[in-house]
Amino acid sequence: MTDFTDLVDLASERLGGTVLSATDDFFAPKENLLKAGPAIFLPDKYIDTGKWMDGWETRRHRAPDHDWCEIRLGAAGIIRGIVVDTAHFKGNFPEKCSLEASADLEEWTEILPPSLLSGDAQNLFAVDDPHRYTHLRFHIYPDGGVARLRVHGEVVPETLGDFVDLAAVENGGSVVEASDMFFGSRHNLIFPGRSTGMHDGWETRRSRGEHEDWCVVELGAYGVIKRVEVDTLHFKGNFPESCELETEGGVEILRRTPLRAHDLHVFEKELLLAAASRVRFRIYPDGGVSRLRIWGVPTEEGRAAHRLRLVNAWTPPIAFRKFLQCCKSSRWANLMIAARPFASWKGVEETATELWKDSTREEILEAFAAHPKIGDYKGAEEQTAVSAASDSTLQELARLNREYEARFGHIYIVCATGKSAEEMLALLRKRLDNDPEEEFSIALQEQRLITRLRLRKIGT
Repeated sequence: MTDFTDLVDLASERLGGTVLSATDDFFAPKENLLKAGPAIFLPDKYIDTGKWMDGWETRRHRAPDHDWCEIRLGAAGIIRGIVVDTAHFKGNFPEKCSLEASADLEEWTEILPPSLLSGDAQNLFAVDDPHRYTHLRFHIYPDGGVARLRVHGEVVPETLGDFVDLAAVENGGSVVEASDMFFGSRHNLIFPGRSTGMHDGWETRRSRGEHEDWCVVELGAYGVIKRVEVDTLHFKGNFPESCELETEGGVEILRRTPLRAHDLHVFEKELLLAAASRVRFRIYPDGGVSRLRIWGVPTEEGRAAHRLRLVNAWTPPIAFRKFLQCCKSSRWANLMIAARPFASWKGVEETATELWKDSTREEILEAFAAHPKIGDYKGAEEQTAVSAASDSTLQELARLNREYEARFGHIYIVCATGKSAEEMLALLRKRLDNDPEEEFSIALQEQRLITRLRLRKIGT
Protein backbone atom coordinates (compact mmCIF):
# COMPACT_ATOMS: atom_id res chain seq x y z
CA MET A 1 0.00 0.00 0.00
CA THR A 2 1.30 3.47 -0.92
CA ASP A 3 2.46 5.61 2.00
CA PHE A 4 -0.18 8.32 2.46
CA THR A 5 2.58 10.91 3.04
CA ASP A 6 3.38 10.62 -0.67
CA LEU A 7 -0.03 12.08 -1.49
CA VAL A 8 -0.85 15.78 -1.88
CA ASP A 9 -1.12 17.92 1.26
CA LEU A 10 -4.71 19.13 0.90
CA ALA A 11 -4.18 21.78 3.58
CA SER A 12 -1.05 23.23 1.99
CA GLU A 13 -0.89 27.01 2.02
CA ARG A 14 0.46 26.74 -1.54
CA LEU A 15 -2.99 25.45 -2.53
CA GLY A 16 -4.75 28.12 -0.50
CA GLY A 17 -5.10 26.23 2.78
CA THR A 18 -5.91 28.61 5.65
CA VAL A 19 -6.30 28.43 9.42
CA LEU A 20 -9.52 30.40 9.81
CA SER A 21 -9.73 30.63 13.59
CA ALA A 22 -8.35 29.21 16.82
CA THR A 23 -9.45 29.17 20.45
CA ASP A 24 -6.04 30.55 21.42
CA ASP A 25 -2.60 31.22 19.92
CA PHE A 26 -0.95 33.16 22.73
CA PHE A 27 2.61 31.85 22.31
CA ALA A 28 2.76 31.17 18.56
CA PRO A 29 0.28 32.09 15.78
CA LYS A 30 -2.11 29.60 14.25
CA GLU A 31 -0.94 30.50 10.72
CA ASN A 32 2.38 28.70 11.32
CA LEU A 33 0.56 25.37 11.34
CA LEU A 34 0.31 25.21 7.53
CA LYS A 35 3.61 26.85 6.56
CA ALA A 36 5.27 25.12 3.63
CA GLY A 37 8.72 24.43 5.02
CA PRO A 38 9.81 22.40 8.04
CA ALA A 39 9.77 24.10 11.43
CA ILE A 40 12.98 25.74 12.62
CA PHE A 41 14.32 26.38 16.13
CA LEU A 42 16.17 29.52 17.25
CA PRO A 43 17.40 28.82 20.80
CA ASP A 44 18.09 32.43 21.75
CA LYS A 45 14.99 34.07 20.24
CA TYR A 46 12.38 35.40 22.66
CA ILE A 47 9.39 37.69 22.12
CA ASP A 48 7.01 39.57 24.45
CA THR A 49 4.92 36.48 25.19
CA GLY A 50 7.90 34.20 25.80
CA LYS A 51 10.03 31.79 23.81
CA TRP A 52 9.62 32.16 20.02
CA MET A 53 8.39 28.93 18.48
CA ASP A 54 7.78 28.06 14.85
CA GLY A 55 4.34 26.52 15.16
CA TRP A 56 0.94 27.00 16.77
CA GLU A 57 1.15 27.17 20.57
CA THR A 58 -1.59 27.95 23.07
CA ARG A 59 -1.33 29.11 26.68
CA ARG A 60 -1.60 26.67 29.58
CA HIS A 61 -4.98 25.66 30.93
CA ARG A 62 -6.47 22.53 32.38
CA ALA A 63 -8.80 19.77 31.17
CA PRO A 64 -11.68 19.29 30.46
CA ASP A 65 -11.17 22.43 28.40
CA HIS A 66 -9.04 22.05 25.29
CA ASP A 67 -7.92 24.05 22.27
CA TRP A 68 -8.82 23.69 18.63
CA CYS A 69 -8.56 25.51 15.32
CA GLU A 70 -10.65 25.54 12.16
CA ILE A 71 -8.98 25.02 8.79
CA ARG A 72 -10.20 25.54 5.25
CA LEU A 73 -8.47 23.05 2.97
CA GLY A 74 -6.67 24.45 -0.04
CA ALA A 75 -8.11 21.63 -2.16
CA ALA A 76 -11.21 19.63 -1.26
CA GLY A 77 -10.68 15.90 -1.29
CA ILE A 78 -10.56 12.53 0.40
CA ILE A 79 -8.25 12.49 3.42
CA ARG A 80 -6.04 9.42 3.68
CA GLY A 81 -3.86 10.43 6.60
CA ILE A 82 -2.41 13.29 8.63
CA VAL A 83 0.99 14.16 10.03
CA VAL A 84 1.00 16.06 13.31
CA ASP A 85 4.54 17.41 13.53
CA THR A 86 5.60 18.46 17.03
CA ALA A 87 9.18 19.34 15.99
CA HIS A 88 10.99 21.28 18.74
CA PHE A 89 8.00 21.01 21.10
CA LYS A 90 9.43 18.82 23.84
CA GLY A 91 8.00 19.88 27.18
CA ASN A 92 5.07 21.79 25.72
CA PHE A 93 3.41 19.47 23.18
CA PRO A 94 -0.24 18.37 23.57
CA GLU A 95 -1.01 15.02 25.13
CA LYS A 96 -3.52 14.09 22.41
CA CYS A 97 -5.13 15.35 19.22
CA SER A 98 -8.29 14.60 17.22
CA LEU A 99 -9.74 15.69 13.91
CA GLU A 100 -13.23 16.53 12.66
CA ALA A 101 -14.12 17.17 9.02
CA SER A 102 -16.97 18.88 7.20
CA ALA A 103 -18.10 19.46 3.63
CA ASP A 104 -20.64 22.19 4.39
CA LEU A 105 -19.69 23.73 7.78
CA GLU A 106 -22.95 22.34 9.18
CA GLU A 107 -22.35 18.63 9.68
CA TRP A 108 -19.07 17.59 11.37
CA THR A 109 -17.67 14.05 11.41
CA GLU A 110 -14.89 12.79 13.64
CA ILE A 111 -12.36 11.17 11.31
CA LEU A 112 -9.62 10.76 13.93
CA PRO A 113 -10.55 10.02 17.56
CA PRO A 114 -8.41 11.46 20.39
CA SER A 115 -4.97 9.96 19.81
CA LEU A 116 -1.72 10.13 21.78
CA LEU A 117 1.08 12.40 20.56
CA SER A 118 4.84 12.26 21.03
CA GLY A 119 6.94 15.38 21.45
CA ASP A 120 9.51 16.58 18.92
CA ALA A 121 8.28 13.97 16.43
CA GLN A 122 6.24 13.39 13.31
CA ASN A 123 3.07 11.67 14.46
CA LEU A 124 1.42 9.80 11.58
CA PHE A 125 -2.26 8.80 11.64
CA ALA A 126 -4.03 6.97 8.80
CA VAL A 127 -7.62 8.04 8.13
CA ASP A 128 -10.26 5.62 6.88
CA ASP A 129 -13.07 7.76 5.53
CA PRO A 130 -14.22 7.80 1.86
CA HIS A 131 -15.83 11.24 1.85
CA ARG A 132 -14.82 14.53 0.27
CA TYR A 133 -14.22 17.31 2.79
CA THR A 134 -13.53 21.04 2.59
CA HIS A 135 -12.91 22.04 6.24
CA LEU A 136 -11.31 20.61 9.37
CA ARG A 137 -11.38 21.16 13.11
CA PHE A 138 -8.04 20.17 14.63
CA HIS A 139 -8.30 19.58 18.38
CA ILE A 140 -5.40 19.40 20.86
CA TYR A 141 -5.79 18.17 24.44
CA PRO A 142 -5.58 20.07 26.66
CA ASP A 143 -3.19 22.70 25.21
CA GLY A 144 0.36 23.11 23.91
CA GLY A 145 2.20 23.44 20.64
CA VAL A 146 2.21 21.78 17.22
CA ALA A 147 4.75 22.82 14.61
CA ARG A 148 3.03 21.68 11.41
CA LEU A 149 -0.10 19.86 10.28
CA ARG A 150 -0.07 17.98 6.98
CA VAL A 151 -3.32 16.58 5.60
CA HIS A 152 -2.53 14.08 2.87
CA GLY A 153 -5.13 12.83 0.44
CA GLU A 154 -6.61 12.85 -3.03
CA VAL A 155 -8.00 16.00 -4.60
CA VAL A 156 -11.60 15.69 -5.81
CA PRO A 157 -12.56 18.90 -7.64
CA GLU A 158 -16.17 20.05 -7.65
CA THR A 159 -16.19 20.80 -11.38
CA LEU A 160 -14.19 20.26 -14.57
CA GLY A 161 -14.11 22.99 -17.18
CA ASP A 162 -14.30 22.61 -20.94
CA PHE A 163 -10.57 23.32 -21.46
CA VAL A 164 -8.47 22.67 -18.36
CA ASP A 165 -4.99 21.92 -17.13
CA LEU A 166 -5.50 18.18 -16.78
CA ALA A 167 -2.27 17.79 -14.79
CA ALA A 168 -2.93 20.55 -12.24
CA VAL A 169 -3.16 19.36 -8.65
CA GLU A 170 -6.29 21.47 -8.11
CA ASN A 171 -7.96 19.54 -10.97
CA GLY A 172 -7.08 16.18 -9.43
CA GLY A 173 -3.76 15.60 -11.21
CA SER A 174 -0.85 13.94 -9.43
CA VAL A 175 2.76 13.04 -10.20
CA VAL A 176 2.75 9.40 -9.15
CA GLU A 177 6.40 8.49 -9.65
CA ALA A 178 9.74 9.84 -10.85
CA SER A 179 13.15 8.42 -11.69
CA ASP A 180 14.85 10.86 -9.32
CA MET A 181 14.10 14.00 -7.31
CA PHE A 182 17.31 14.60 -5.42
CA PHE A 183 17.08 18.42 -5.44
CA GLY A 184 13.36 19.07 -5.88
CA SER A 185 10.13 17.13 -5.41
CA ARG A 186 8.16 15.87 -8.40
CA HIS A 187 4.98 17.22 -6.80
CA ASN A 188 6.16 20.81 -7.40
CA LEU A 189 5.65 20.34 -11.15
CA ILE A 190 1.87 20.66 -10.97
CA PHE A 191 1.35 23.19 -8.17
CA PRO A 192 -0.49 26.48 -8.87
CA GLY A 193 1.32 29.56 -10.12
CA ARG A 194 4.84 29.92 -11.41
CA SER A 195 7.81 28.74 -9.39
CA THR A 196 9.25 30.94 -6.65
CA GLY A 197 12.78 29.50 -6.99
CA MET A 198 14.81 26.41 -7.85
CA HIS A 199 13.60 24.78 -4.64
CA ASP A 200 10.06 25.04 -6.01
CA GLY A 201 10.47 22.71 -8.98
CA TRP A 202 11.42 19.17 -9.94
CA GLU A 203 15.20 18.77 -10.19
CA THR A 204 17.21 15.58 -10.57
CA ARG A 205 20.84 14.92 -9.69
CA ARG A 206 23.58 15.13 -12.32
CA SER A 207 24.05 12.02 -14.39
CA ARG A 208 27.04 10.89 -16.41
CA GLY A 209 26.85 9.43 -19.89
CA GLU A 210 23.74 8.44 -21.85
CA HIS A 211 20.75 9.06 -19.60
CA GLU A 212 17.23 10.37 -19.23
CA ASP A 213 15.06 11.22 -16.23
CA TRP A 214 11.29 10.91 -16.20
CA CYS A 215 8.12 11.27 -14.19
CA VAL A 216 4.62 9.85 -14.60
CA VAL A 217 1.63 12.17 -14.29
CA GLU A 218 -1.85 10.86 -13.51
CA LEU A 219 -4.22 13.35 -15.14
CA GLY A 220 -7.26 14.62 -13.31
CA ALA A 221 -9.49 13.33 -16.11
CA TYR A 222 -9.14 11.34 -19.32
CA GLY A 223 -8.90 13.99 -22.01
CA VAL A 224 -7.53 15.06 -25.38
CA ILE A 225 -4.26 16.96 -24.88
CA LYS A 226 -4.10 20.17 -26.91
CA ARG A 227 -1.41 22.31 -25.27
CA VAL A 228 1.69 21.57 -23.22
CA GLU A 229 3.69 24.12 -21.22
CA VAL A 230 7.16 23.31 -19.93
CA ASP A 231 8.50 26.02 -17.63
CA THR A 232 12.22 26.13 -16.75
CA LEU A 233 11.90 29.33 -14.72
CA HIS A 234 14.92 29.77 -12.36
CA PHE A 235 16.79 26.86 -13.95
CA LYS A 236 19.64 28.60 -15.80
CA GLY A 237 22.74 26.42 -15.63
CA ASN A 238 20.85 23.26 -14.79
CA PHE A 239 17.90 23.04 -17.18
CA PRO A 240 17.40 19.88 -19.30
CA GLU A 241 18.74 19.85 -22.85
CA SER A 242 15.39 18.55 -24.18
CA CYS A 243 12.12 16.89 -23.24
CA GLU A 244 9.38 14.68 -24.65
CA LEU A 245 5.89 13.56 -23.64
CA GLU A 246 4.09 10.30 -24.34
CA THR A 247 0.92 8.53 -23.23
CA GLU A 248 1.04 5.53 -20.92
CA GLY A 249 0.49 3.38 -24.00
CA GLY A 250 3.58 4.81 -25.70
CA VAL A 251 1.91 7.27 -28.10
CA GLU A 252 4.31 10.18 -28.64
CA ILE A 253 2.45 13.43 -27.95
CA LEU A 254 5.50 15.71 -28.08
CA ARG A 255 8.63 14.39 -29.76
CA ARG A 256 12.01 15.13 -28.21
CA THR A 257 12.32 18.92 -28.33
CA PRO A 258 15.13 21.28 -27.21
CA LEU A 259 14.56 23.44 -24.12
CA ARG A 260 15.91 26.85 -23.12
CA ALA A 261 17.11 28.11 -19.76
CA HIS A 262 14.80 30.10 -17.47
CA ASP A 263 11.95 30.20 -20.00
CA LEU A 264 8.34 29.18 -20.59
CA HIS A 265 7.91 26.82 -23.55
CA VAL A 266 4.43 26.49 -25.07
CA PHE A 267 3.72 23.64 -27.49
CA GLU A 268 0.51 23.40 -29.53
CA LYS A 269 1.21 22.88 -33.24
CA GLU A 270 4.02 20.50 -32.33
CA LEU A 271 1.65 18.08 -30.58
CA LEU A 272 0.11 14.89 -31.85
CA LEU A 273 -3.42 15.17 -30.47
CA ALA A 274 -4.16 12.15 -28.34
CA ALA A 275 -6.38 11.24 -25.41
CA ALA A 276 -4.73 10.06 -22.22
CA SER A 277 -5.32 9.49 -18.53
CA ARG A 278 -1.61 9.08 -17.74
CA VAL A 279 1.48 10.52 -19.39
CA ARG A 280 5.24 10.07 -19.07
CA PHE A 281 7.34 13.25 -19.16
CA ARG A 282 11.00 12.69 -20.05
CA ILE A 283 13.91 15.09 -19.70
CA TYR A 284 17.35 14.60 -21.27
CA PRO A 285 19.70 13.94 -19.68
CA ASP A 286 18.75 15.47 -16.30
CA GLY A 287 18.14 18.84 -14.67
CA GLY A 288 15.29 20.95 -13.44
CA VAL A 289 11.79 21.91 -14.61
CA SER A 290 9.68 24.23 -12.48
CA ARG A 291 6.20 23.58 -13.87
CA LEU A 292 4.44 21.27 -16.33
CA ARG A 293 1.00 22.20 -17.67
CA ILE A 294 -1.01 19.76 -19.79
CA TRP A 295 -4.06 21.51 -21.18
CA GLY A 296 -6.84 19.55 -22.77
CA VAL A 297 -10.53 18.78 -23.18
CA PRO A 298 -11.99 16.06 -20.95
CA THR A 299 -13.74 13.36 -22.96
CA GLU A 300 -17.22 12.12 -22.04
CA GLU A 301 -15.52 9.05 -20.57
CA GLY A 302 -13.33 11.33 -18.47
CA ARG A 303 -16.30 13.40 -17.31
CA ALA A 304 -18.26 10.27 -16.39
CA ALA A 305 -15.33 9.04 -14.28
CA HIS A 306 -15.16 12.43 -12.56
CA ARG A 307 -18.92 12.41 -11.86
CA LEU A 308 -18.67 8.89 -10.46
CA ARG A 309 -15.86 9.82 -8.09
CA LEU A 310 -17.71 12.92 -6.92
CA VAL A 311 -21.00 11.07 -6.31
CA ASN A 312 -19.24 8.35 -4.33
CA ALA A 313 -17.27 10.90 -2.27
CA TRP A 314 -20.15 13.18 -1.22
CA THR A 315 -20.93 13.14 2.49
CA PRO A 316 -24.49 11.88 3.15
CA PRO A 317 -25.95 15.39 3.77
CA ILE A 318 -24.34 16.74 0.59
CA ALA A 319 -25.44 13.67 -1.36
CA PHE A 320 -29.04 14.07 -0.17
CA ARG A 321 -29.16 17.70 -1.35
CA LYS A 322 -27.46 16.91 -4.66
CA PHE A 323 -29.69 13.93 -5.47
CA LEU A 324 -32.79 15.97 -4.57
CA GLN A 325 -31.69 18.52 -7.19
CA CYS A 326 -31.95 15.70 -9.73
CA CYS A 327 -35.26 14.24 -8.52
CA LYS A 328 -37.32 15.71 -5.68
CA SER A 329 -38.24 12.43 -4.07
CA SER A 330 -36.81 12.11 -0.56
CA ARG A 331 -37.06 8.33 -0.55
CA TRP A 332 -35.37 8.06 -3.97
CA ALA A 333 -32.52 10.34 -2.80
CA ASN A 334 -31.97 8.31 0.37
CA LEU A 335 -31.96 5.04 -1.55
CA MET A 336 -29.39 6.45 -4.00
CA ILE A 337 -27.18 7.35 -1.04
CA ALA A 338 -27.53 3.84 0.38
CA ALA A 339 -26.61 2.28 -3.00
CA ARG A 340 -23.15 3.87 -2.98
CA PRO A 341 -20.37 3.26 -3.80
CA PHE A 342 -21.24 2.79 -7.45
CA ALA A 343 -18.81 0.79 -9.59
CA SER A 344 -19.47 2.73 -12.80
CA TRP A 345 -21.43 5.69 -14.12
CA LYS A 346 -23.66 3.25 -15.98
CA GLY A 347 -24.44 1.77 -12.57
CA VAL A 348 -25.47 5.21 -11.27
CA GLU A 349 -27.96 5.72 -14.10
CA GLU A 350 -29.32 2.16 -13.97
CA THR A 351 -29.83 2.36 -10.21
CA ALA A 352 -31.54 5.74 -10.55
CA THR A 353 -33.96 4.24 -13.10
CA GLU A 354 -34.72 1.11 -11.09
CA LEU A 355 -35.34 3.04 -7.87
CA TRP A 356 -37.64 5.44 -9.73
CA LYS A 357 -39.63 2.53 -11.17
CA ASP A 358 -40.21 1.22 -7.63
CA SER A 359 -41.50 4.55 -6.33
CA THR A 360 -45.02 4.82 -4.95
CA ARG A 361 -47.57 7.16 -6.48
CA GLU A 362 -47.18 9.49 -3.49
CA GLU A 363 -43.39 9.64 -3.97
CA ILE A 364 -43.82 10.27 -7.69
CA LEU A 365 -46.23 13.14 -7.08
CA GLU A 366 -43.75 14.60 -4.57
CA ALA A 367 -41.17 14.79 -7.36
CA PHE A 368 -43.68 16.16 -9.88
CA ALA A 369 -44.83 18.92 -7.53
CA ALA A 370 -41.29 20.31 -7.22
CA HIS A 371 -41.04 21.16 -10.93
CA PRO A 372 -41.75 24.68 -12.16
CA LYS A 373 -44.63 24.77 -14.59
CA ILE A 374 -43.71 24.68 -18.26
CA GLY A 375 -43.59 28.30 -19.35
CA ASP A 376 -42.42 29.50 -15.94
CA TYR A 377 -38.79 29.44 -17.06
CA LYS A 378 -37.43 31.59 -14.22
CA GLY A 379 -35.13 29.39 -12.15
CA ALA A 380 -35.66 26.41 -14.47
CA GLU A 381 -32.41 25.83 -16.36
CA GLU A 382 -33.97 23.30 -18.74
CA GLN A 383 -36.52 25.89 -19.89
CA THR A 384 -34.14 28.63 -21.06
CA ALA A 385 -35.54 28.35 -24.62
CA VAL A 386 -38.94 29.50 -23.29
CA SER A 387 -37.51 32.96 -22.63
CA ALA A 388 -37.69 33.64 -26.38
CA ALA A 389 -41.38 32.67 -26.65
CA SER A 390 -44.06 35.18 -27.60
CA ASP A 391 -46.57 36.45 -25.07
CA SER A 392 -49.37 34.61 -26.84
CA THR A 393 -47.47 31.29 -26.60
CA LEU A 394 -46.79 31.83 -22.89
CA GLN A 395 -50.42 32.69 -22.25
CA GLU A 396 -51.57 29.56 -24.06
CA LEU A 397 -49.09 27.44 -22.10
CA ALA A 398 -50.44 28.87 -18.85
CA ARG A 399 -54.06 28.21 -19.89
CA LEU A 400 -53.40 24.62 -21.00
CA ASN A 401 -51.26 23.95 -17.87
CA ARG A 402 -54.32 24.74 -15.78
CA GLU A 403 -56.49 22.50 -17.93
CA TYR A 404 -53.90 19.68 -17.68
CA GLU A 405 -53.73 19.88 -13.87
CA ALA A 406 -57.50 19.85 -13.59
CA ARG A 407 -57.69 16.74 -15.78
CA PHE A 408 -54.75 14.69 -14.43
CA GLY A 409 -54.19 15.99 -10.88
CA HIS A 410 -50.52 16.91 -11.36
CA ILE A 411 -48.51 19.41 -13.39
CA TYR A 412 -47.47 18.84 -16.99
CA ILE A 413 -44.07 17.09 -16.95
CA VAL A 414 -41.90 17.13 -20.07
CA CYS A 415 -38.15 16.93 -20.58
CA ALA A 416 -37.68 20.51 -21.76
CA THR A 417 -34.00 20.37 -22.66
CA GLY A 418 -33.56 21.24 -26.33
CA LYS A 419 -37.26 21.98 -26.90
CA SER A 420 -38.74 25.33 -27.85
CA ALA A 421 -41.84 26.73 -26.17
CA GLU A 422 -43.82 26.01 -29.32
CA GLU A 423 -42.73 22.34 -29.31
CA MET A 424 -43.70 21.93 -25.66
CA LEU A 425 -47.04 23.61 -26.32
CA ALA A 426 -47.74 21.17 -29.19
CA LEU A 427 -46.89 18.21 -26.96
CA LEU A 428 -49.13 19.57 -24.22
CA ARG A 429 -52.10 19.82 -26.60
CA LYS A 430 -51.51 16.24 -27.78
CA ARG A 431 -51.12 14.78 -24.31
CA LEU A 432 -54.34 16.36 -23.04
CA ASP A 433 -56.20 13.70 -25.01
CA ASN A 434 -54.48 10.81 -23.22
CA ASP A 435 -56.12 8.43 -20.78
CA PRO A 436 -55.08 9.42 -17.18
CA GLU A 437 -53.11 6.20 -16.55
CA GLU A 438 -51.42 6.40 -19.96
CA GLU A 439 -50.50 10.03 -19.27
CA PHE A 440 -49.16 9.16 -15.82
CA SER A 441 -46.84 6.57 -17.44
CA ILE A 442 -45.63 9.18 -19.94
CA ALA A 443 -44.97 11.66 -17.15
CA LEU A 444 -42.99 8.96 -15.29
CA GLN A 445 -40.79 8.46 -18.35
CA GLU A 446 -40.27 12.20 -18.77
CA GLN A 447 -39.18 12.49 -15.11
CA ARG A 448 -36.71 9.65 -15.68
CA LEU A 449 -35.20 11.53 -18.65
CA ILE A 450 -35.01 14.75 -16.64
CA THR A 451 -33.28 12.93 -13.77
CA ARG A 452 -30.73 11.34 -16.09
CA LEU A 453 -29.88 14.69 -17.69
CA ARG A 454 -29.50 16.34 -14.30
CA LEU A 455 -27.27 13.52 -13.07
CA ARG A 456 -25.06 14.03 -16.11
CA LYS A 457 -24.64 17.71 -15.23
CA ILE A 458 -22.97 16.82 -11.93
CA GLY A 459 -19.42 18.12 -11.89
CA THR A 460 -19.88 20.57 -14.77
